[in-house]
Amino acid sequence: MALPLIPTTVVGSYVQPDWLVDRNNLKGRLPPRIRAKEIWRVPEEFLTDAQDDATSVAIRDMERAGVDIITDGEIRRESYSNRFATALGGIDIDNYGTALDRTGEANPVPRIAGPIRRDRPIEVRDVEFLRANTDRRIKITIPGPFTMTQQAQNDYYPDGEAAAMGYAEAVNAEIKALYAAGADIVQLDEPYMQARPDVARGYAIKAINRALDGVTQTTALHICFGYAHVVHEGKNDGYKFLTELEECVVDQVSIEAAQPKLDLSILDGLPSKTIMVGVIDMGDPNVETADMVADRVRNALKHVPAERLVIAPDCGMKYLDRATAFGKLKAMVDGTKIVRREIAG
Repeated sequence: MALPLIPTTVVGSYVQPDWLVDRNNLKGRLPPRIRAKEIWRVPEEFLTDAQDDATSVAIRDMERAGVDIITDGEIRRESYSNRFATALGGIDIDNYGTALDRTGEANPVPRIAGPIRRDRPIEVRDVEFLRANTDRRIKITIPGPFTMTQQAQNDYYPDGEAAAMGYAEAVNAEIKALYAAGADIVQLDEPYMQARPDVARGYAIKAINRALDGVTQTTALHICFGYAHVVHEGKNDGYKFLTELEECVVDQVSIEAAQPKLDLSILDGLPSKTIMVGVIDMGDPNVETADMVADRVRNALKHVPAERLVIAPDCGMKYLDRATAFGKLKAMVDGTKIVRREIAG
C-alpha cells in the first residue's frame, strides 16, 4: 500500500485489554525493567493465543482509524523494553540489579553478568504475525542500546560505553532479522537520551550507529520525556539532546511535541531527517478534535517540509482506555487529511 503525503503512524504501544492484563497493576507501578508476569490475567498455557487475539484487535483498531503505518501495539510486552532486554544472553534475570529510573526512583533492573548476546530471535514472530494480518506498512519497535544500558546494572563491562556497544551488537542482529521477517520500518526507543543528555553525549550516537551498521531499510528513533502517567514535570523544559541526532545514521526521528507544547524551531537542527511529530497529548484524557490536530500539523510544516513529515501521537498509548485511544487516533488521521487537502489545493 503506497503511503500518502504526510503519512500517519503510531509510536509503538496500543491499549492492552482488561481481560488480558491487570491494568491497575500496570498503572500502579513504574514501567517494569525485569519481567512482570503477574500483570497477565491469562494462564501461561493460553497466553500466546490470548496475546495473538488482542494483537489482532489492536491491528484492526489502527486500520479502522485509518493509520498508514501500524505496529503490533506491543500487546505482548509488559513494558516497551523489558521483553527484549531480559531475553538477551549475558543477562542474569534471576538475580536482578537496581538502577534509578528517570523519575529518580530505584527500580529493579536486569543485571549484566557476562557478554551481552542475542542467542535467539526475540521479536521475529511478532513481525511475522503483524505482516500476516495486514496489508499496511508495518513498523516494529525495539529498545535502543543506550536506554537499555541506563536500565541495567552493569557488573561485567568496564564502563557504560562498553555495555552500550555490547547491547548495540545484539540489537543489530535482531534488527536485520526483523526486516527479513517483513518489517518495513524498525524503530529504536531511546527515551533516556532525553533523560540523561550529558551521558548521551558521551556515547549514545556511537551506540546507535553500531546498532544500525549494515542496515539499509528505513529506520526510526523515538526520543521522549516519558509516559505521561509517570512523568508529570519538566516536559516544558524542552529537549536537551535532540539536534545531536543529525549525526547518527537513523532515517526518522520521533519527538514528543503536543503535551510539552514544544517549540518546533528545534527541528531546524535536523535538516536531513524525516520527523515524526507528536500531535496527540497522552496526558490529556480528552480526545483532540481534527481541527486541533490540523493546527498542530500546520505548525510542524513551518519547520519540516511535507515530504519529510510523519504524524504520530506523542508516545505510546498503553495507559489509555481503548475508546480514548481509538478516538485520538481517528482525530489524528482526520486532522492530517485536512492538511493534505489544503496542500493539494
